[in-house]
Amino acid sequence: MSDRWTSLGMDVVPASRVEANGAALALVRGRSGLELAVAPRGEATRVLDAFEGETVAASDGPILVGPRSPRNAAALRRHLEWLRPRPLGTRTSAGLGDRLGLATVGHVRAVRAVGGASAIAPIFPQQSIREMTRTGRTPTEVLDDATWGMFAEGWREGTGADADHLKTTADIDACLAVGFSMFTIDPSEHVDSSADAAHLAALQAKVAALPWADLADSEDGLRKRLLGRSFTVEHLRVVFDEAVLLRAAAKYGKAVAHVARMSRHLLKAAGSTPVELEVSVDETETPTSPAEHYFVASELQRLGVAWVSLAPRFVGRFEKGVDYIGDLALLSKDVAAHSALARHFGPYKLSLHSGSDKFSVYPIAARLAKGLVHLKTAGTSYLEALRTAAALDPPFFRSIYAFARERYETDKASYHVSAELGKAPLAADLPESDLPGLLEHFDPREILHVTFGSVLKETGPDGRLRFKERLFSLLRSSPEAYADNLERHFVKHLRPFVG
Repeated sequence: MSDRWTSLGMDVVPASRVEANGAALALVRGRSGLELAVAPRGEATRVLDAFEGETVAASDGPILVGPRSPRNAAALRRHLEWLRPRPLGTRTSAGLGDRLGLATVGHVRAVRAVGGASAIAPIFPQQSIREMTRTGRTPTEVLDDATWGMFAEGWREGTGADADHLKTTADIDACLAVGFSMFTIDPSEHVDSSADAAHLAALQAKVAALPWADLADSEDGLRKRLLGRSFTVEHLRVVFDEAVLLRAAAKYGKAVAHVARMSRHLLKAAGSTPVELEVSVDETETPTSPAEHYFVASELQRLGVAWVSLAPRFVGRFEKGVDYIGDLALLSKDVAAHSALARHFGPYKLSLHSGSDKFSVYPIAARLAKGLVHLKTAGTSYLEALRTAAALDPPFFRSIYAFARERYETDKASYHVSAELGKAPLAADLPESDLPGLLEHFDPREILHVTFGSVLKETGPDGRLRFKERLFSLLRSSPEAYADNLERHFVKHLRPFVG
């Protein structure tokens, strides 16, 4: 098959070459960039019907050459089963979010460098609805970009696909329709963090107002099940006196009802398609106590919800793109408690959200969760794109940084971050040689992280995108530079979880 491509002068990407189901497939370098080539074996020419493109004749049969289009990506996933997202279960796993759609090759190399999918199960297509909105991407584009990256790098060990931080049934439907396999439900809008500081009378009023019909329960039923009871879970002793129970119910009762509704919708819409659910309560103001975790897990179980991972709000701060902020001894105690509860009620995985660059946390989580852990990263791949741009075109990176400083106070509103403009140097004050070093410092790093949406959407007076086109041009013209930065950076993320 490769001879047929060569005879037509096709420049094949070596790692992409594969034969399966009666055809040879590869990416080839064409005039307009990378294209898909499909060469049927013998008489199996009907395989070409699934793809779109131009069919050219070779001495030993036709070859279709087509664009990296949504239709061809979907056909590729049907033809090569290892490119189709699948549930990963409770294996140690990592989500490698990609805001630009260009990072998968580097992500694949990092996973391979630590032992491949047998060491840590990867999720290459992962993006939240919030990030899709800010980057102007669709669920189809997120899935397709990862598909082409896996295919280009010859990845054949499977992947999940995480539709992250979903808040509505419409979000579920949009991601299910294109083939996502993992659905992370974010009920943060239904979590009442004010319950943490509420007095008993206020808690009683909050609990009385819960949507008891949606919970298939009553306040009396809840009290009979849990009030005054003590539960031993490994080293933990969870005691539900009235204040503890009412606080847990007031804080998370509406969230439990929302997750149950979303789960029922997902299972009905998915039908026979295998999917898995993650529950995320990490984007809240106050930590999830062990008693609150116990309440959420026991109530979800009572309502028939099944989930593969849960992201509690840990003590301390998991901010975007920087290491953990807080007392590591307290965090260790917290992770040990949540891990014990995950083993008791599941087993299911603890999910580390805002998990990028938490290098002091990884050994703790790996040891205490005993493999039942999911690491979720996103914006750090964008920061590595900026690192690449800083090396390739320092003046351009300087302009991005200056704009990010202008946007930070507005863009930080939807994030839990603590960077201060006063602690980040002005762009004009730095020599070019110091620009890449900004990514090593807390305040500039967070400023660059949370302003990604504004950077990618900003237009100039002529209506053209001010930064996005140049950034993409740099990364596409130097793909190995970006892939090398990603591989180096993500090996540091993944290695602590590999036994």
